Amino acid sequence: MFEKFSLSILPIIVLFILTTGIIKKVPIYEEFIEGAKDGFKVSVTIIPYLVALIVAIAMFRASGALDWISSLFGFILNKFSISSDIVPIMFTRSLSGSATLGLFAELAAKNGADSFVTLMAAIMVGSSETTFYVLSVYFGSIGIKKFRYAILTGIIADITGIVLAIWVANLFFLPSIA
Repeated sequence: MFEKFSLSILPIIVLFILTTGIIKKVPIYEEFIEGAKDGFKVSVTIIPYLVALIVAIAMFRASGALDWISSLFGFILNKFSISSDIVPIMFTRSLSGSATLGLFAELAAKNGADSFVTLMAAIMVGSSETTFYVLSVYFGSIGIKKFRYAILTGIIADITGIVLAIWVANLFFLPSIA
C-alpha cells in the first residue's frame, strides 16, 4: 500500500498544483517558463562557487592530505576503538556529498555492509550536512559574500553530528557485533 502511495505522490502533487493554478486562473505555462529562466540565472551565478569547491576537493584528495590526516587522526581514534577508515568520511562530509558517498561505497565494499565501521559511517553520512557546499551554493546564489558565522555554526553542527554518530553506533551496534 505504501509503495503504491509513494509511486503516486509526485503525480498527485503535480496535478494538485496544476488544478490550483487553473482554478486561480494563473498562466501556468508562462509562470513555469519564468521560473525556469530564474533557475538558469541562479545556476550561472553559482558555477564559480561550485568549480572552486570541486577543485579544492580534488586537490585535497590528490595531494595526499586526506591520507595524511587519516593516519594522524586514525592513531588517536584507534585508542577509542574507532577505525581509521572512517576519518576520510569525517573530513569530506562537510565539503561534498558526492565525494563522501564515493568514500562510503569504498568503505562498504572493503568492510562489508554489516560491519561496525560501515554502520558508523552510514550514521555519520546521514546525520551531517555538506556545510561548505550548502554555503557556496545557497549563499552564492543570493550574493552573500561574508558568511563566517554560518561556517562556524556549520562546523560545530558537523562535529556534533560526528560525535553523536559515533555514540549512536556504539550504543546500538557495538554490543550486537562484539
